[in-house]
This record gives sequence, structure tokens and C-alpha cells, in this order.
Amino acid sequence: MVIRRLQAPHIDFSALRRDLELPEGFPGPAQKEADDAARATPMPPADRTALPLVTIDPPTSQDLDQAVHLARVAGGYRVSYAIADVASYVRPGGDLEAETWRRGQTIYLPDGKVPLHPPSLSEDAVSLLPGVDRAAVLWTIDLDADGATTAVRMERARVRSRAKLDYAGVQAAVDAGTPPEPVALLPEIGALLAARSAGRGAVNLPLPEQELESDGRGWRLVLRAPLAVEEHNAEISLLTGRAAAELMLTGGVGLLRTMPPPQPEAVAKLRRVAAALGVDWPDGASVGAVVAAIDPAQPRAAAFLDQAAELLRGAAYTPFDGAPPELTGHGGVGAPYAHVTAPLRRLADRYATEVCLALHDGREIPAWAREALPKLPAVMAGTDRVANAADRAAVDLAEAVLLRDRVGQTFPAAVLDVDDKRPRGTIALTDPPVRARCTGELELGERIEARLVTADPETRTVTFERV
Repeated sequence: MVIRRLQAPHIDFSALRRDLELPEGFPGPAQKEADDAARATPMPPADRTALPLVTIDPPTSQDLDQAVHLARVAGGYRVSYAIADVASYVRPGGDLEAETWRRGQTIYLPDGKVPLHPPSLSEDAVSLLPGVDRAAVLWTIDLDADGATTAVRMERARVRSRAKLDYAGVQAAVDAGTPPEPVALLPEIGALLAARSAGRGAVNLPLPEQELESDGRGWRLVLRAPLAVEEHNAEISLLTGRAAAELMLTGGVGLLRTMPPPQPEAVAKLRRVAAALGVDWPDGASVGAVVAAIDPAQPRAAAFLDQAAELLRGAAYTPFDGAPPELTGHGGVGAPYAHVTAPLRRLADRYATEVCLALHDGREIPAWAREALPKLPAVMAGTDRVANAADRAAVDLAEAVLLRDRVGQTFPAAVLDVDDKRPRGTIALTDPPVRARCTGELELGERIEARLVTADPETRTVTFERV
């Protein structure tokens, strides 16, 4: 659902690309290797093209990592989840592999992305586009009637997506009672998985996101709340990531995505914040259960969610080979978890998937995959920082451009965060959809009037003061 929009004039993101030192194009040898692989890589012998898979992605996406089919079976459900088989197209030790290690992941900017792989692979030969045969790693996960996993199977297979769906379209169809057949069970299965996640203590924060989108003449700054089908679809990815982690822990080797559980003192502080904001926290309820029950569109609830995000810190990639690491779980997921569902866009997934395939089949893990595991955390941490910086800087720039002619004006806002040491904090404007720093004595969750003090596109800064 779109909550608010604001039209922006032309914005030049080239300086941001230079500041982040983002690459332009692919080196010739890496590009040639990708083009050759796109033409010559054979399909897997296992034919699963009869399975009516579909993809669900933003409407403009062409780098389609996942395709899904959901079915009811005796005693429960079957989740078929096809993941683009990138490893079959990237030669270990080649120029293309080296270039993907330099990039780490796809970086998204409003005026275009900086892809992990050349588009001849990521948007064509390997992408799970509709109506064409593609190589995939097919996960088949059986669930019982309560959503508990009862069986996991993996294989390399030839698949064919039937349709390229988008979240808004699927949500509209679900609301109308006519969901696409391959994902008609998505709300049912997603709700079961979410309930199980909450029971494990998982914390899912449905925070509205600021996004920039082009309308052909300029840019719109949009504040979106996640659609229900996005949350349900994310549960399918999390289910697969948990299955991957279980394979790795059982096999004694892998790459987990870990996060410490919320510390008791942090939860106690959040309880005090909830009381101050009037957020109901029943006795015995977990953080996840409290979060799931609130409306993020309400200012006090939004402030509570902003504080709850402080619990989800310390995410890392944790390799192991032999004894399991000291920390195996992910505090946000409430279970061990691994990244395996986005190999077109994230480097680590390619290697983690190859480890899972070998463990599942009971064969030796390829040396190129096993040897990469201890090297991946540093690469992924570095590229995560770049990706986060790109996301935030693009929005900061748009906010500064949008507001530069309105310095001195006053806006209604809600206080999302306060600084414990200084009279300042973070506010969210009611209209336009802007988050920014604000000086003055502030109270968490209250509504205030704030005057715009600075809006500087050069430094990408916007600041307010309480009136």
C-alpha cells in the first residue's frame, strides 16, 4: 500500500555513484565469460518443467532469483521453491568469479542498479523469466498441517516459470478472492509460518520504507507499508533459509546468517518504552507477538517499532567447518538461518547453496565452495555497508532536493527516536514522507511542529528544529 508520495524534480545520482566508488560496466574478460556461459551452459537432466511455478517480484525486476509453487498434499502442504542456478554459469577461478567477489552484491540506486552479474546472465540466461526453460536449484519442502517441516529435498533441475507476477497484483487478486492458482495457498501457508516464527520468538518489524521511483519526468519519494503478500512470500524464503541452515549444521560445514538474540536489558528497556507510548504488552508476550499486534501507521506505534529495531543488531555471516559456531541462531528469525535464495543478487548464496546440494546428496563439497566460506564474511560485510550507504544516501539526496525551497516552513511530525544525551532526535513528517534529525526537547511518540532549518543537496542533509 502506498501511504504518501511527493513529486521530485530531476535528481543527479552520478556524484553518489562516484562517492561510493561503484563500478561502471564489467571488464571485458568477465563480460565475455558471462556471454559464453549464457550460450553454452547445458540444462540439468532432471526435467521439472511440468511444475507450474511463478515468480513474485517488483514489476520492473528482471533479475528473478526465485519461483514458487504451493500445493496441498495429504496431511499438509508442499512448497516447491526454484532458485536460479548461478553456480552452473560462473566458472570457479575465472574472471567473472573474481569480478563478483569485487562487487559482493547488486547495489540498487533509483536511476539503475550496479549488478553483481552481467545482465546477459542476471536478466536473461539465468533469470527465472516466464515461458523459458531455466536451470535452477529446486527445493521441495513438505509441511504438516501446522506448518512444521517434515521433509526437505534438493536437486538441480530444468524449470519453467508460468508467469511474472508482482506484489500489488497478487495482493489485489487475493483481496478479490481470485489468487493465482500456483500461489493461492500463500496467505494460508504464510500465516502458519509466521505464527510458528512468533512462537520461536522471531521479531518481524513491518516498518514503512522510503523509496524513490521514477515517473519518467522526475522522481517520487514514496512511503510504503509492506503488503501482506510480501510478508507471506518472505516466510517462504525464510523457510528455505532455515532448511539450508539445518542441512549445514547436520553436515558440520556451512555459512550461517547469525544475529544475537535480544538481550534481556534491551527487552526491559523496550517494555518501558511501550508503557510510555501506550503500547499494550500483555504478560508473557514475546517481542514478536507485541510487534505483530500493532498498527505501524500510528505515530506511537511507529516510534515503538523504531525502538524495537535496536534489538536487531549484530547480524553477521558465520562460517564453520567441523564444530558448529558458538552462535548458530538468528535473533530476528528465532532459529538457525542461512542465505541461499538470492544468488543473482548476493554472492554468499551461490556458495552456501553449493554446500547444501553436496550435503543433501551425501557427496564431497566442491573445493571451490568449501574454501570460499571463511573468506565470504569480510566481503559481505563490506558490500552490505555500501548497499546500506547507497540506500540511505539516495533518500537523503531526494529529501534535500525536495525541501531545499521550503527552508523556514513548519511541518507536523511525529517523534520516532530521541537522543538520551542531547536535546535532539529523529522525526517523521506527516507530509511529505521525510525522516530527519530534529533539535529541541522531544518526547518519544509525541506529535510536534518542526521548522525546516537545512536542506542541502550538496551534503545530502536535512535538519529541523522544534517550534
